[in-house]
Amino acid sequence: MPSPLHRHLRDFTYAARTAWRSFGSRRCPGPWEPGSQHRESLLLITLDSCRWDTFESTPTPNIDAVGTAHRVMAPSHFTFGSHAAMFVGFTPGDGLRSEPIVNPKFGKLVRLHGGGTPSTSRDRFLLRGRSIVDGFNRIGYITAGTGAVKWFDDGSLAGAGLVRDFQHYMYARNCWSLRRQLGFLADKVGGARQPVFCFLNVGETHVPYWHEGAAWDRGTVTCRAFAEGNDRTESARRQGECLQFIDRALGPMLAAFANANIMVCGDHGDAWGEDGAWEHGFHHSKVMEVPMTFRIS
Repeated sequence: MPSPLHRHLRDFTYAARTAWRSFGSRRCPGPWEPGSQHRESLLLITLDSCRWDTFESTPTPNIDAVGTAHRVMAPSHFTFGSHAAMFVGFTPGDGLRSEPIVNPKFGKLVRLHGGGTPSTSRDRFLLRGRSIVDGFNRIGYITAGTGAVKWFDDGSLAGAGLVRDFQHYMYARNCWSLRRQLGFLADKVGGARQPVFCFLNVGETHVPYWHEGAAWDRGTVTCRAFAEGNDRTESARRQGECLQFIDRALGPMLAAFANANIMVCGDHGDAWGEDGAWEHGFHHSKVMEVPMTFRIS
């Protein structure tokens, strides 16, 4: 006999498909109105390279309002690996805790049917497809995404493979274009009548730790692998200020998804001189340690 969750998913899938046939691709793109996004929508934001200690020590009232902050481990030590994992349902987590989503092994935010272990009543979304984006497409969602770092370049074979399933996609071409990325997403899914899967990879917390209007020189990089002149203190200060800039910019979007599902997390961290290591792309506790917060409707 189907579980209550599976009956809910079956009924919701039917309703979503019915809505898709009714509305087609018609929507009301526009600004982020508070609470305007459909309750069954999912917003996934990744703060590229954001360290847990930066997140923990930086005032971020808009992101904090999403939910409790968790110190978790990333699924990989670099952007492509972590997002490839997340796009098949393996979000960051703490494997020692028996809490859904905090520990994706115990219960997933999004589980692909037939991938890994069987689904349980602790999973929030159960989808079929080659990726969660494809899965959301199949049940009538609008899917829109934008990536900042080079792994998201849809002009490259690797990047195209990562983002090919989005109905609407924009590669920002640099790590300091958050406002343009938010404008793109508002245009594609803002005020949508039907559920959406909205993805945003934020680059300002990635090296060189710079944001639009920042007071320091973007060309003076304080964290480089195998380089001289790195500066842990300045790296921490700059990433923290970038995170505050991000939090202010994300406010309207997060408010629009106030009644929907949200996850904000790091995809990996950076090493700042621990054990003589700098930046990311290798296994180290500071590279794997990331923040995560979420709210489930």
